[in-house]
Amino acid sequence: MIAFSLFLLVAGAFAQGTSGNITGTVTDTTGAVISSAVVTVQNPLSGYKQTTHTDASGQYHFDNLPFNRYHMSVVVGGFQPTTKDAILRSASNTTVNFQLAVASSSQSVTVEADASDMVNNDPTSATAVDRSLFTKLPTESTSAPLSSLVTLSTPGIASDSNGLFHPMGEHADTTYSIDGQPVSDQQSRVFGNQLSLNAIQSINVIDGIAPPEYGDKASLVVQTTTRSGLGLPHPTGSLSLNYGSFGTSNGSAALGFGNQRMGNFSSFDAVDSGRYLDTPEHQPLHAHGNNENFFDRIDYHPTQADSLQLNLSASRSWFQNPNQYDQQALGQDQRGEIFSYNVAPSWTHIISTNSLIAVNPYLRQDNFHYYPSKDPFSDTPATLAQSRRLQNAGLKVDYSYSHGIHSFKVGAMFYHTFLNEGFSLGITDPTFNAPCLNASGAPDTNPDANDPNNCPVGDTTNPNYNSGTGPYDLTRGGSLYHFNGHTDIKQEAVYLQDNIIWKNWTFLLGGRADNYNGLSSRSMVEPRVGGTYTVKSTNTVLRLGYGKLFLTPYNENLIVSSSTGIGGLEGAGAAVALKPAARNQYDAGFEQGFGKHLVVNGEYFWKYTDRDYDFDVLLNTPLAFPIQWQKSKIDGFGIKVTVPTTHGISAYSVLGHTRSRFFGPEVGGILFNQSPVPAGVPFRIDHDQAFQQSTHMQYQPKPQGPWYGITWRYESGLVAGNAPIDNGVTPTDLTYLTADQQSQILLRCGNVQATRTAPLTSCPTGELSSPLLSLPKPGTENDDRNPPRVAPRTMFDMAAGWDNILRRDRFKTNLSVTAVNVTNKYALYNFLSTFSGTHFVSPRTVSGQVTLNF
Repeated sequence: MIAFSLFLLVAGAFAQGTSGNITGTVTDTTGAVISSAVVTVQNPLSGYKQTTHTDASGQYHFDNLPFNRYHMSVVVGGFQPTTKDAILRSASNTTVNFQLAVASSSQSVTVEADASDMVNNDPTSATAVDRSLFTKLPTESTSAPLSSLVTLSTPGIASDSNGLFHPMGEHADTTYSIDGQPVSDQQSRVFGNQLSLNAIQSINVIDGIAPPEYGDKASLVVQTTTRSGLGLPHPTGSLSLNYGSFGTSNGSAALGFGNQRMGNFSSFDAVDSGRYLDTPEHQPLHAHGNNENFFDRIDYHPTQADSLQLNLSASRSWFQNPNQYDQQALGQDQRGEIFSYNVAPSWTHIISTNSLIAVNPYLRQDNFHYYPSKDPFSDTPATLAQSRRLQNAGLKVDYSYSHGIHSFKVGAMFYHTFLNEGFSLGITDPTFNAPCLNASGAPDTNPDANDPNNCPVGDTTNPNYNSGTGPYDLTRGGSLYHFNGHTDIKQEAVYLQDNIIWKNWTFLLGGRADNYNGLSSRSMVEPRVGGTYTVKSTNTVLRLGYGKLFLTPYNENLIVSSSTGIGGLEGAGAAVALKPAARNQYDAGFEQGFGKHLVVNGEYFWKYTDRDYDFDVLLNTPLAFPIQWQKSKIDGFGIKVTVPTTHGISAYSVLGHTRSRFFGPEVGGILFNQSPVPAGVPFRIDHDQAFQQSTHMQYQPKPQGPWYGITWRYESGLVAGNAPIDNGVTPTDLTYLTADQQSQILLRCGNVQATRTAPLTSCPTGELSSPLLSLPKPGTENDDRNPPRVAPRTMFDMAAGWDNILRRDRFKTNLSVTAVNVTNKYALYNFLSTFSGTHFVSPRTVSGQVTLNF
């Protein structure tokens, strides 16, 4: 750590993992330089566009361009406009020179992209999204907008509560690469604090097989390029204020300035809301929270060959744990708090026009605290407390070389993760784990009914009694379960990859080797290969790929989970440390362009994982503990349809289907599933969703006029494993559901609907129904082929605004109004999920925003 700290002090650097530069000179046919020419670089699919002018020497410069394919154009009076294409794959300066011919008197000017610019022949399927879209895209989450952006813009993702999403059938198997710094720990709002959208220029989401430089968590890789102050000679920024439903207020500020050698960009954001987390009731109860984010990026180019960058961020969030009505009546006041910071310097040195080396050390930390109510017996069925720290120090070094048809990269990564976990639990409800049942079958709460082996006369032993949690039953003389643990995890990885472009073929060849030493140990070599073939006459790209992936356990609460074993605290088995997993993944896809106005990109995937992961959420709280299943088999598809901007109209649609089958047994966690899954028996986990889609359309009839947007979302429903089941033979027992839980889902038995004061106890076969759940027909339920699910939901979001409404040159005022869930759909994300709890989607929210740009 001392050596690492010293390196942080001297390295200050340029994180070139996600962006590069384009430079060049504009001349006429005689070689004379042309000044004041307008040079434009754009990606018609992502929406990225930037314009600059050549200087007195005819040179232009574009900084901080996300890796992608670009269409470039030059326009100047008296000369014919000229266009070229450029592909950015590394941080070295990409040179694109232009030579302009004298224009004829009738020369018309057009700089539109060609049809060939619409498709991407990269072997890795990915989706690029620029700031021009996500500043106008309605997002549901007030505290996790980055998660919402990824969910709404990427195919194959099923949304979940509290900023969680399930990429390609997995829980949250995602790595964020922030200017090259890998962050594979959980980024939903109940685990850590996300990078603000105000600090981001663009994202590129890899939803296919990740290149070898990415490991750890790689079902999805979110390559994130932050905003920079380079090339901004005048201070440029914005001030924004937003206010909306549930008392939600949001303020943000951004400022960038610099020249071609130095630049600084800073942003600050704060949000306060009466519905900070998703709630277990449609009406928010005890759901207030706030969040503050600070980000700063410093760039310095001391020489033409050296670039330095330093990313700094700090954030804090505080939130109440939302209550159910019965919890509210008891006065529950459980709260959480998260502190995060990140320091990421890096250095890039251009060795030659074809090669460079990049060094990126980093240090980041998340501190999570969870506080119980003042009266522990207000928290039912258990009182919980937690304080944990996750600190990650790492170093990434890579060397890139390009020559001819090859783009080669080799690198090494070192991670050191320090975990500290404190946790306590005590049962506070005498009916939660009663040893004995009285004659009516209800839990016996008398003091003489505390021994399952010696129940009073007339009582019977509770068949569901768990002896493992008996010692922590505070209502029966037990004491709090206390846990304090510390460990550090060391990881090393080396990788090499080569992108080869040969005629109509593009190949990715490479591999990665990982070594993991933590509570368990494992090493693995992982080949990654992919290829595309482009049919130029039809603008078609065909894609195939294979990848071996090495997955490491989730770090959050890993020590507690690895200290229990099969059945968690409820079981009697020895502690079992969660182990690294191995996955074989196969992808087949295509990309098809239809002229300049429509692109379709599709991918089918098959994933076979030995020892797959998930989380076990404790009693509808934000406390989640990693668990591990014997294996999983997942397949599905993701499709994205894009309509680039034409006559003011742009649109896209992302679609996905996932079949996510997991196999028991399960190890880890705190409390086990209500019905343990036997070894080798498949079931559909709550990542499984038959179909989801998000379609967004935006219309701006005039460049200086107002704009309008609408988003249509549909989800067929995640698996709801603890929903009531009608076996088609005997009445359904509903006593395991509280009155509050029954009223949440508007449960009905025939013409009788459950309420919070009159719950149902049982229901004859064929009479059970709920508009919020899709229950299998009587006698047809099967955990693998026909499980219960959350009911399908269709939702609409709308936004409208007017940029530079006052039509000023220097100070521009933007106004916008956003409405999420316009029809106020009453729907669930999940219900009594062992992995997520119960949460409603957001009711209708309306907000207005005013932004001053300067």
